Amino acid sequence: MAGMHHVKILLLILTIGLVGCSDPINEQIVQQTSISEQRIEQLANELKNGSVRNAVLINQYAEHVLQQKPNLAPLIEQFKKDATVEGPMFLALVDRLNTAKNQPNMFASKQALYDELLNIYQAADPTLFSDALSDPLNVLADMSDGQLPRINALSKSQSAKANNAQDFGTGEQLIGNPNYGQWTTGSNGMSFWAWYGMYSMIGDVFGSRRTYYNDWGRSRNYSYYNDYGRKRYSSPSQLSKQNSLETRTRKSFESRGQKFTSAYSKNRTGSSSLSSQSRTAQTSANKFKSTSSSKSSYAKGSSSSSKNASFRNSSSSTSRGFKRGK
Repeated sequence: MAGMHHVKILLLILTIGLVGCSDPINEQIVQQTSISEQRIEQLANELKNGSVRNAVLINQYAEHVLQQKPNLAPLIEQFKKDATVEGPMFLALVDRLNTAKNQPNMFASKQALYDELLNIYQAADPTLFSDALSDPLNVLADMSDGQLPRINALSKSQSAKANNAQDFGTGEQLIGNPNYGQWTTGSNGMSFWAWYGMYSMIGDVFGSRRTYYNDWGRSRNYSYYNDYGRKRYSSPSQLSKQNSLETRTRKSFESRGQKFTSAYSKNRTGSSSLSSQSRTAQTSANKFKSTSSSKSSYAKGSSSSSKNASFRNSSSSTSRGFKRGK
């Protein structure tokens, strides 16, 4: 009996030792993976049930613009996807979660992996996601030639005046957002915006001239993605590409003795009636901008840690409903 007692004590000591040696970040990753997955499932259900306000408005705006400009049907149908689980922003969250779950070695550290899972969780908050949909929603508003009001944002003229912004044409809210296009370097060494797939109709139909990165960075107008959601709605590799492009362009300008203005050096004026989640996201993004570098939180870089474990629950509001406004 004494021998069995000693064996039990030894097993207890070993168990305590193993628990003490366990990595707490591993436990956080496992827990956050499950929570983030549940949040994306919740968002999917709310999109399907019509509970995401700006997704509902996208459908309403799209139908209005379709009646007004039936020749834009392919482009309008593409924007309608933003209100569904087939939209580029939603699919990007799913892809990022799959990368975190199935390719953890892609990240520089366990902390970087945890930070990405936390970002995904916050980005999939239905209220925050609704705010993020204000960009494609307001492109539809601009396509209506003023018949539909912008939501969660000042009018184009008010925002342009407040920011001394250049007009980059219809769709300018989506420039810089990797869910809709990418910066491409031309033969002259200058980077310009190239739309993905059907979104190229924006430039073709509305006659928007080529947008160069340095011009846009210096004179861009307000958009939700660039002023509030960039950290939440970009993967680590996308953020790394943005930082690398900025660094490369800055060095090119400095070598010619020219001044370069970062697209993210200051927040543009133009938001209206955003949720408290978005306000919190902006505060976090400001901290992120002051500490970010060209390194990614994927395997060859370092982590940009998020300190906000979750957003407080609150209801989102918009400046006006689906009706004509001034």
